[in-house]
Amino acid sequence: MPSSTSLSSLEICAGAGGLALGLEAAGFSPAALVDTDEKALATLFANRPEWTLVEEDLNTFDPKHYPEVYDVDLLSAGTPRVKSIATINRKDDQSERRLVKAALYLVGAVRPRAVLVENVRGLVDKDDFADVRREIEDELQHLGFRIFKNVLNAKDFGVAQSREHGFFVALREPYADAFVWPAPSPGPSPQVGEVLYASMASRGWPHARAWAQQAKIVAPTLVGGSDKRGGPDLGPERAKAIWQTIGINGGTLADEPPGPRDGWAQGGERNELPALTLAQAALLQGFPSHWQIAGKKTRGYRQVGQAVPPPLATAVGRQIAAALDIAGSGSPQPRAAG
Repeated sequence: MPSSTSLSSLEICAGAGGLALGLEAAGFSPAALVDTDEKALATLFANRPEWTLVEEDLNTFDPKHYPEVYDVDLLSAGTPRVKSIATINRKDDQSERRLVKAALYLVGAVRPRAVLVENVRGLVDKDDFADVRREIEDELQHLGFRIFKNVLNAKDFGVAQSREHGFFVALREPYADAFVWPAPSPGPSPQVGEVLYASMASRGWPHARAWAQQAKIVAPTLVGGSDKRGGPDLGPERAKAIWQTIGINGGTLADEPPGPRDGWAQGGERNELPALTLAQAALLQGFPSHWQIAGKKTRGYRQVGQAVPPPLATAVGRQIAAALDIAGSGSPQPRAAG
């Protein structure tokens, strides 16, 4: 449920809404969400018809046509995955870096109090991404922000999936003094079996309980594929091998959960095992069960696989909201870590 706190945001590269949904729970209400993918926008409209959606290329998006986005509390960006310096000579890998530049331009134009950029973990801590990282840091510092960067794993924040995300958080003074990264959730991470049991049993599959009992594991990272490549499967062969030990056929997606006539044997061959549905993949990504994903399996799964898990976005968003609120109220301001 959305927080009662009312903070404004501009979301760019919004996708299926994982980041926006998580930030909503942290108290941010989007003034606008920008994306070029009509299916992703259809997903957002199906779930939040009251949100202002803008179908426009970020490289041409001009905030003067949307004056409500000026001076928002937060500009959030889940930009497409930046490639390392070893791959940037590939023609189809240039657009991701252009989008990062466009996002940085918007920061200067929109003048938010805080910025959140999410991308691959390597953008935070790997030498192959040093040039892009330096560009982000130099521009945000030039615009008057103090920068915090970290790698967080979704499994530490209530998601049944091991999934690392790189985050840049930038805040203007005096808000930066009040920011600290979220602490991991107490207790163990959710497991695949407990998250998916109800769905697996929903059509009367007689093996649902036995399957859930042995699926006591955190899922590997769901890989959604790019807009140009990839299909509806659960990732590379090493990931599919892990899914097989969980009792899932990772080579495809199913149209519906298994039914009363479907068999199952622990340790069976991959093609003898049930496959995940799109809705089940969304559950493992941390979306609520009522969140509708528009489009057929391939387009829908790309939206899910590329999304920020909402519980992870909520954890980071609450820390940003707290920093903005603490500094704004004049309360004591803890020194930020990292």
